[in-house]
Order: sequence, then C-alpha cells, then structure tokens
Amino acid sequence: MAETKPTATASVKATSVHTKKSGNAISWLAPVLCIIAGYSIWRFLIGDPSGFKAPGQGWFWPDHMQPKDAFHRIYDGGIIVPLLIGMFLMVVTFSIERYLTIRKALGNGSIDDFIRKVQYHLANKNVDAALSECDKQRGSVANVMKAGLRRYKEMISEGEMNTDQKVMAIQKEVEEATALELPMLQKNLVFLSTITSVGTLIALLGTVIGMIRAFTALGEEGGAGSAAQLAVGISEALYNTALGIATSACALIMYNIFTTKIDSITYGIDESGFTLTQSFASLYK
Repeated sequence: MAETKPTATASVKATSVHTKKSGNAISWLAPVLCIIAGYSIWRFLIGDPSGFKAPGQGWFWPDHMQPKDAFHRIYDGGIIVPLLIGMFLMVVTFSIERYLTIRKALGNGSIDDFIRKVQYHLANKNVDAALSECDKQRGSVANVMKAGLRRYKEMISEGEMNTDQKVMAIQKEVEEATALELPMLQKNLVFLSTITSVGTLIALLGTVIGMIRAFTALGEEGGAGSAAQLAVGISEALYNTALGIATSACALIMYNIFTTKIDSITYGIDESGFTLTQSFASLYK
C-alpha cells in the first residue's frame, strides 16, 4: 500500500495570532454623555438667566428673551441647538479616540524604513533581527509582520511541506493577523461619517422650525407687534444652520484625515505580506 504524504493542512500548526480584546463602552456611552453635555451647555451656560434682559420661567426650556450678548443669543436657536452641540462634542471625542488609536497603530518611526530594514535582514537570512525590528516598531504593520515572521521561521525548518505550501502557510498567517488589526483601525469612524451627513440634516430641521416660527409670528395680528417673535424665529433658523454646517465640516475633515492615515497603514500591511512571501519563495526553494 502506497505511503500517504502529509498534507499542508495536517502539518501547519494553529495560528499564533490571538484575538484582541477591546472595550466597546465608548461606542455607546460617549454619544449619550455628549448629548447630555450639549444640553447642559445650552441650558445652564448659554441659557444662564443673567445673560438675558427678560429671563423666562421653566426648567427644561425657559422662554428667555432679549439676550445681552452674542454668546447668549445662541440660545435663540432653540431645542435643536443642544443636539448640535452634543454632535460637535462627539466629533471631538471620537477624533481624540481615533487619533490615539491610529497614533499607536503607526508605531515608532517610518513604516517605509521599518519594511526596508526587515527586507534587509530577511535577505541576509537573519529572521531574529527582523523580529527585533518588529519589537522596536510596535505598530499595526509590525504586529502583522511579526506574526508572519514567526510562521516564516517555522517554515524554514519544516521538512514535510513543499515551498508553495510553506508560502501559503505564511500568507495565511499574515491574512489572519491583518483581519484582527484592520477592524481596530476603522472602529468608531462610522460616527464621524454619520455626523458628516446627519449634522447637516438636523441643522436643516432646526432651520425649518425657525422659519415656521418666524412666519407664524409674521402672520399673527397681520404682522403687527410681532417683530420680536419674527427676529427670534429667524435667529433660530440661522444659528441652527451655522452650528450644523460647522459640525459637519469638522466631522468631514477629521474623517478624511483618519482614513488617509489608515490607508497608509493598510498599504504597509499589504507590502509586509508581499515581502514575507516573496522573500521565502526566493531564498528557501
């Protein structure tokens, strides 16, 4: 009976890549806290009774009139304003969170220099030195490269597989490591992209409400004696428009900045995988 040759699946060890555990509390807690903070700023700072010549009554939405300065005049924007302020705070919060995450993912030094150093060490068949470079770089590209290098090192001494099978094993390890790194980079970017479009729509809602209020005041009593209400309605429309545009613009700018950084990291990861497979295929035939 002919002897059966072990297959690649039977010979390759289980992946050395481990699932990363990360808290997801900020994804649901931050929006709630930002909306509460937005209302607090609108109600207790912008809507401070001392900033109005004719402070109104009530707790949730006091009917203050005649603001003394431009800051307190924002209160005329109405109840949509705290929502827009909350969305702006979300942009700030998630921008800081993404900046810290992506800054860590970029690691130490230039990604291009790191890949060139690894290529140099692999060309000299010094895998341990290449692993040492990964420990120094400490970014997402280095994490993927390190996972691939560990399998690369195992495949050098593997005697039951041919070169193509070994290259496939290295490639699979790189792909599994990449699948764990990329979601961490893109996490929470959906908030920035959503605010980019939703912020403008909410501002438009506030604008429409303000214009309805203005034309309602204009129609009362034939327009006589309603100049103050007309001014409040127009102010409500314009403040909502301004806040919505500013919030959406900030969200769009930050989203584009972060996606550009992520694209550079993704390119580095792709290049690292190509480096490992091509190096092994040429040096260990």
